Amino acid sequence: MGKQKQLVMSRFFAPKPKTPDNPSPDNPSPPPPPTTSPSPKIAATVSFSPAKRKLLSNQLTTASKKPKLSPHTHNPIPSLHQKFLDKLLEPTPIETQQPSPSIKALKKYTPLEQQVVDLKNQYPDVLLMVEVGYKYRFFGEDAGIAARVLGIYAHIDHNFLTASIPTVRLNVHVRRLVKAGYKVGVVKQTETAAIKAHGENRAGPFCRGLSALYTKATLEAAEDMGGGVEDGCGGENNYLCCVVEKNLLVTRFDVKIGMVAVEISTGDVVYGEFDDGIMRSGLEALVLSLAPAELLLGEPLSKPTEKLLLSYAGPASNVRVEHVSRDCFSEGGALAEVMSLYEYLGIMNMPDLAVQALALTIRHLKQFGFERILCNEASFRPVSSNIEMNLSANTLQQLEILRNNSDGSETGSLLHVLSNTLTIYGSRLLRHWVTHPLCDRNLIHARLDAVSEILGSMSSCKASRTVGEHDEEGYQTATVHHDLYFLLSSVLTTLGRLPDIQRGITRIFHRTATPKEFVAVIEGILYAGKQLQRLHIEDQSSVTDVRRSVQSVLLRTLISTASSSSVVHTAAKLLSSVSKEAAEQGDLLNLVIIRDGQFPEVATARKAVQLAEENLDSLMHLYRKQLRNRNLEFTSISGVTHLIELPLDVKVPLDWVKVNSTKKTVRYHPPEVLSALDQFQVAKEELMIICQTTWDSFLRGFGKYYLEFQAAIQALAALDCLHSLATLSKAKNYVRPTFVDDSEPAQIDICSGRHPVLEIILHDTFVPNDTKLNADGEYCQIVTGPNMGGKSCYIRQVALISIMAQVGSFVPASSCKLHVLDGVYTRMGASDSIQQGRSTFLEELNEASNILHKCTHRSLVIIDELGRGTSTHDGEAIAYATLHHLLEQKKSMVLFVTHYPKISEIKARFPGSVGAYHVSYLTSKKTADDATDSSSAAGEDVTYLYKLVPGICERSFGFKVAELAQLPSSCIRRATLMAARLEAAESGKLGDDKERMRFIDQQDADQISESTPMANEFRELLLDINSAVAGTLDCDGPRFYERILNARERARELLTKFLPSGSHS
Repeated sequence: MGKQKQLVMSRFFAPKPKTPDNPSPDNPSPPPPPTTSPSPKIAATVSFSPAKRKLLSNQLTTASKKPKLSPHTHNPIPSLHQKFLDKLLEPTPIETQQPSPSIKALKKYTPLEQQVVDLKNQYPDVLLMVEVGYKYRFFGEDAGIAARVLGIYAHIDHNFLTASIPTVRLNVHVRRLVKAGYKVGVVKQTETAAIKAHGENRAGPFCRGLSALYTKATLEAAEDMGGGVEDGCGGENNYLCCVVEKNLLVTRFDVKIGMVAVEISTGDVVYGEFDDGIMRSGLEALVLSLAPAELLLGEPLSKPTEKLLLSYAGPASNVRVEHVSRDCFSEGGALAEVMSLYEYLGIMNMPDLAVQALALTIRHLKQFGFERILCNEASFRPVSSNIEMNLSANTLQQLEILRNNSDGSETGSLLHVLSNTLTIYGSRLLRHWVTHPLCDRNLIHARLDAVSEILGSMSSCKASRTVGEHDEEGYQTATVHHDLYFLLSSVLTTLGRLPDIQRGITRIFHRTATPKEFVAVIEGILYAGKQLQRLHIEDQSSVTDVRRSVQSVLLRTLISTASSSSVVHTAAKLLSSVSKEAAEQGDLLNLVIIRDGQFPEVATARKAVQLAEENLDSLMHLYRKQLRNRNLEFTSISGVTHLIELPLDVKVPLDWVKVNSTKKTVRYHPPEVLSALDQFQVAKEELMIICQTTWDSFLRGFGKYYLEFQAAIQALAALDCLHSLATLSKAKNYVRPTFVDDSEPAQIDICSGRHPVLEIILHDTFVPNDTKLNADGEYCQIVTGPNMGGKSCYIRQVALISIMAQVGSFVPASSCKLHVLDGVYTRMGASDSIQQGRSTFLEELNEASNILHKCTHRSLVIIDELGRGTSTHDGEAIAYATLHHLLEQKKSMVLFVTHYPKISEIKARFPGSVGAYHVSYLTSKKTADDATDSSSAAGEDVTYLYKLVPGICERSFGFKVAELAQLPSSCIRRATLMAARLEAAESGKLGDDKERMRFIDQQDADQISESTPMANEFRELLLDINSAVAGTLDCDGPRFYERILNARERARELLTKFLPSGSHS
């Protein structure tokens, strides 16, 4: 007989409480008595046999489909199904979305729902994922958010909207929620079924608690997230940046800003305090350089500061923002909070506002359990130092250091060109190098020496053997000096295939690493150390420089740190305590290896499990005798263990528990087996808890080695950066820059310099240029030339070459000699910032003001078209005054691009210090076919040569750009005519005689109708004659004569074309 099935029918509508028709306000209805509970959900369970179910189905299908009519209105009465749909689709009234306290008090929650309510009251700003069986469930508003972000189904269950995901997909869905900007909390069961059955809570729900919190800044360091061998982790930094400020009243600066930025997954901590102006340019540069994933704003903040930070964390950026109050840190509270975590007094040297920011950061990280990362003093570094250059926000953006200005991606940026790193942590360090070029000449030379040595070792890929001394047994030994480049490439390529070991050791420090990740990270460090030890750096400490396998001091230091015998020994010791096979399988019970008295608690618990298992196995001898079956064995079916399987005709004691059966056999659990099995499960649960505690203690013990391992990985990252720069130099034929002594005058001498990004795009067609600036001679170049002629490209390439040289890279030039710069400042392009209330011209002048306040005689300043955001005269005057201030007060090295030729007159004020240059070009008359084209208003072709030559260019050829932009030809012709008139009006200020010499009467051109081709041709002729006559004031005789001859030939062509034959002779 088949197994009967059950059909559960639930009533959807609960009866509504009756209310009086006319309630009196003076005599309100009394509340229901405490014993009254909400109407229960009515459910009926009906059992049908297959035969009855088929009969019922036939009756339902053959029933009449005519709707039942109301006896009063004779309208159809809706069916129960229709009522269900109407109720389901009915919009929830506003009153029911926020029930009154009395209604809330009457709600009866299930035990699970009560747990969720308590957790939500405790963590109101957290999106909770609650572990229930094999799923994580969302409740209430969290379920609505999860359904929208994750694209999953949400439905009403009891009192809450709910949605769920499988436990195996926790990693994926947490990342998606965090990426959307939410703070996610995972609530797990804190007890297992076996422990719950023997505890005091056997009749209640599983105990649950918040086990982990996730945000964008903490995700990679958190438990169950990131760092896995199979999926790796992101390479970008995820800084948590805390900002506080204090108003200033007596200086030209507006506020003093304090900040602390923590990269929780790598342990990097940046702190600082600085004065900033009303435009917050210093804060903007810091934010662009660090690119934080999360902002912690210490209130109160001024409106300009908050506006800047919130505009950075706009909807497109996915940057999370959290506001915290500083009121709790008044009267020394911040220092007390910091000192509660730190045992050393070095923190006392931090500025006051930085201490406040650090206190807020500590308090914030305590809720995640990551505050210990701030205990390592060696991880702290100041935001600015004397050995590094801080590039401004304008420089980073306008020179496209990190991202291009087209689509905001890394492609086409300087970082993209320099980045040939093989590891994730190497790429992160290179980003810091590029945004913080060195200002110390010795440190720059150390990097250049290292790059030179790696570059020199590329020519040989074979190891060289040197016969050494005899060993103790008399055998002759051979010392192998392995090729440096080959060995570095091999090590870095292997490390690049492993997970991010820099984040891996930090996750070990946070005790969130999995056993598999632990083994992979420590094995990677051990492999790199042993391979680099083959260079015998430590063995050659007393050897003369000539016989050393590696000459560069920086390379020797980095290799020695990464292959330290202490690191290698510690890594091997840690791996010897862990079973690699168990780590790969995630078997926590057999993970640790017990030897030499280690892990006594695990040994005791394993012994208890072994005894419980032996007790179970011993029962089998009893049952073999009892059932007279020598071959009887325990069996396991569908996860149920220690079953006794017998044929159907075998008689068993009445106290044996039947578990399941088949057509031929029945499976039992004898009472003794149940009791022993219960003890066995409890012993295994206790072993699991002890193993988890032991593993956690084992990871905690790694903390004393953390700084040493962190230094080794930082050395590997630096080796990766140097290897990347050497690879680039070899591939692109770069040259080593030379730096003059600090005692010599500031100078930049570049021969055949090339733009590092554009030469890759243009391949062999890029035109190089020379640059010569010297503080004792010409230290300013005024660059003019036609639009799109290459002016901006030229000044950008000089700045980029200077930055590359101080990063420690070889540069794209045939030779390069320069002074160590203390800053590179730029003012380029035109853009506004409406969100921050800045117009285009205000942006221009703010950038210029920032340059004038910060540059020195050792700075490089590049300014492109200052003053174009206002009227011509105002813009020209401001550009002239700015350049005059730079030359007279600052004496910086300046590249000044302008379309105002009159600015070149400043050469007379600073003889020998200013040079006028322009990018060269060629012009030619258009052919007859081109001349008849509607877009030939300008009347000549321009060929750009992109070569910088001495002299001023009077023309900008804006009409040629208008043609390229495909403006209507009528617009271009009108603009050409208007330009001639404006020039005439401008020249009229010099006197009537000179005006007559320059221009003929414009009315002649106006009287010609614009509707005929002849009018267009003769108008162009008149404009050419105007240009030729005007040129007599500025050009020599032969050039003027050539222009007149061209105009005459053009006039003859027009006469032949438009007048009858014989009418002109």
